[in-house]
Amino acid sequence: MYSEKFKKSLLAVETAREKNIALEPDRMTAEQKENLLAAFHPDYKKDEFEVLKIGPNKGEKVPKELAGILQAHSRIKSDSVDLDHPDYETDVLIIGGGGAGTSAAIEAHEAGADVMIVTKLRMGDANTVMAEGGIQAADKPNDSPAIHFIDAFGGGHFAAKRELLSKLVCDAPEAILWLGNLGVEFDKEADGTMVTTHGGGTSRKRMHAAKDYSGAEIMRTLRDEVLNRNIPIVDFTSAIELVLDENGKAAGAVLMNMETKELLVAKAKTVIIATGGAGRMHYQGFPTSNHYGATADGLVLGYRVGAKLLYAETLQYHPTGVAYPEQIFGALVTEKVRSLGAKLVNEKGEVFMHPLETRDVAAAAIIRECSANDSGVDVGNCQGVWLDTPMIEKIGGEGTIEKRIPAMMRMFAKYGIDIRKEPILVYPTLHYQNGGLDIGPDCMTTNVENLFVAGEAVGGIHGKNRLMGNSLLDIIVFGRSAGQNAASKAKKVELGKLSLSHIEKFEKELASAGIETENVSPKLLPNYTNQQSI
Repeated sequence: MYSEKFKKSLLAVETAREKNIALEPDRMTAEQKENLLAAFHPDYKKDEFEVLKIGPNKGEKVPKELAGILQAHSRIKSDSVDLDHPDYETDVLIIGGGGAGTSAAIEAHEAGADVMIVTKLRMGDANTVMAEGGIQAADKPNDSPAIHFIDAFGGGHFAAKRELLSKLVCDAPEAILWLGNLGVEFDKEADGTMVTTHGGGTSRKRMHAAKDYSGAEIMRTLRDEVLNRNIPIVDFTSAIELVLDENGKAAGAVLMNMETKELLVAKAKTVIIATGGAGRMHYQGFPTSNHYGATADGLVLGYRVGAKLLYAETLQYHPTGVAYPEQIFGALVTEKVRSLGAKLVNEKGEVFMHPLETRDVAAAAIIRECSANDSGVDVGNCQGVWLDTPMIEKIGGEGTIEKRIPAMMRMFAKYGIDIRKEPILVYPTLHYQNGGLDIGPDCMTTNVENLFVAGEAVGGIHGKNRLMGNSLLDIIVFGRSAGQNAASKAKKVELGKLSLSHIEKFEKELASAGIETENVSPKLLPNYTNQQSI
């Protein structure tokens, strides 16, 4: 089934393996990185972006696909629902049932607030469960939050909001303790010491993991805690519009049942957006590692009521998505594979970069090999480079892969590929929404009162690029904080009359800007047919 060229490349990788294991590639200089990114990273392709004509970020660029839904019509009219007779009333309404939303729910409930979660799929259907490699925290004697800050700040091109990143790294050790107390089964040595490893861009081993299903283990634990607390969950129901009160403060949401299309109103004293990422927007046609519902809903909901976006033009393309087999094209190959010793190798069997450069640099280097250097590997309609996984067991000994990355081994084994004996093909996949809604340290948006945000829908925590393990960390740190602060705020809130007048206001802005579109948003689900998505 493989071409002669493919077989020749595979032989070159196998022949060079012993030499490549001993090879210590130099890290790139800052100048080399900037030149590489400018030439090959998707964020630098000017013709793939559009300048917004309306809204709080008017005049700023965002991906064309995102502009199309930010500058779209609402799914409803302002008189589509009866705001005077809400179907639900609660103190804290949480939109999203992933790691950030459930962390927020637990802490808000712990603070004594009435809490409700609404999620368009099921609780736990989120990017959280797809995070594999681990969660960062500086809790070892040779490490500190200050060092963690430096690593993350530099990795994010020095663009992170300092107050948010400081909170992330300083609250990290306690977040690990909190998760452990809830029941997360992190990898430990026989004496109980946490096993930690490196990730791309880290100067210390601070990656805590549960083998290579860390996110699934964390989500399992958070979901169970929410269920044990009997926190109400409205699933298979989307928030399609935020509700404000007459004073412009967040006061709930209009919900739509995904099956019946029935519209419902949830009234709340505070609202938390925890809707996750945007991978299913397939920016620039890239495959994605994201779950089915990742369509940037929270950005649309917030933007339409006047919440600002920060760094919405920056996305993370994980360098190692599956390039082959095509049945799992775009699926995540965790960075932990490289932290355990596997190196990236081109068609000629050459190691072309340090395996633990930051994700944006690694992605750009792989794209370079497959385009400018013509050193990618072609398999059918796919192209990629080799990730030489057999190196792991030559370095760590037989059984290392099954012990440390069993999910990876099983995923490829389904298609007849034994990653202990043969390398795998990878290519960048759309993985993370670096930008999002602009918040303060209390997780409330900077210009819409009572509207809080946590998780991947936030912009500014990581700057313009994120290091491995800091996303699982931010959903816990900022999810917990959002829940605590929203619950506290709810005790003091007195809502005015509910209103959807912002919909008409937004329609007038569209008309004034001359924007003619048939798009409605939020998108809710991707469209993989010739029919219009729901």
